[in-house]
Amino acid sequence: MKYNTLGNTGLFVSELCLGTMTFGGKGIWANMGNVQQDGAQDLIARALDHGINFIDTADIYSSGTSEEIVGQSLKNLGVRREDVVIATKVCGPMGQGPNEAGNSRGHIFDSVKASLKRLQVDHIDLYQLHNIDTVTPIEESLAALDALVQQGLVRYVGVSNWSAWQMARALGHSERLQIAKIVTSQNYYTLAGRDIEREIVPLVKAERLGLLVWSPLAGGLLSGKFGRDKQGEQGSRRTTFDFPPVAMDRAYDVIDVMERIAAKKGVSVARIALAWLLHQPHVASVIVGAKTVAQLDDSVGSSQITLSADEIAELDSISKIAPEYPTWMQRTREVPTRPPLGKTIEAAE
Repeated sequence: MKYNTLGNTGLFVSELCLGTMTFGGKGIWANMGNVQQDGAQDLIARALDHGINFIDTADIYSSGTSEEIVGQSLKNLGVRREDVVIATKVCGPMGQGPNEAGNSRGHIFDSVKASLKRLQVDHIDLYQLHNIDTVTPIEESLAALDALVQQGLVRYVGVSNWSAWQMARALGHSERLQIAKIVTSQNYYTLAGRDIEREIVPLVKAERLGLLVWSPLAGGLLSGKFGRDKQGEQGSRRTTFDFPPVAMDRAYDVIDVMERIAAKKGVSVARIALAWLLHQPHVASVIVGAKTVAQLDDSVGSSQITLSADEIAELDSISKIAPEYPTWMQRTREVPTRPPLGKTIEAAE
């Protein structure tokens, strides 16, 4: 297992992260999976055996049950706190009241205490704002996160599903106020959906944020069970919960190429999808969920796959996104290389 720094920090996380959306099986989350305590504990144990030291969850997953299962599993397994990096999130509704959702100071303070209790830990390594809150001033949210860092309840902070301009504002406010900055951005990113390359990836690179990838198989679409002539098993996640949204014709073109490369290497299509992400230098960690140990083992196998330059180029070409304005204009009017300060450019003869 390889380890990368979590953005511009000194904390190392495994390049694969165990996602726990499949734990609990309550409400809409039953569409992702219904893994209960024993099964989840087996998955966590196997993940640790593989060298995965990073676990991602959220308070909203099965109304807190996912966090409870993670916490109890780590306790039952006798895992040392310093041997695992725990990430969770806040923002989604945790009750019916008007103040039981969002990124307000009150909800963040209430939620972190509840998450710590469910996880049975005294601190959270990475605490993320799960979505944007259009009501709460961003300065309020950032100040609340900084207070948690100062109290030692949270080590690092990040965001998920934010636009690039929203993250840029947050970084600017944090610098101006001299408070804890976001160090990660968790986003949907896959060969079937490369939208974040337009604005978010350039920001991640410029600000040295750690990019964490969710749904790398596009909700199971790139698992190998789907294609032009196959629509997956009845009851599988993609057939019961069509999310994230995908341009299917384009996705099938991508799957055709993935199937050919997978067949040549004698591996699953899913491993190719994950391997492509692991070859992207701007990706810190790829979050993989699983319902069974066998699924987890297959995902971990992606870390052993080396894609050739030609294979990467082919996957890049078939899955590339069309540039939007102003990107296409900027590319046609790039400023030529300029000389050092004080030097002149000689006219071409």
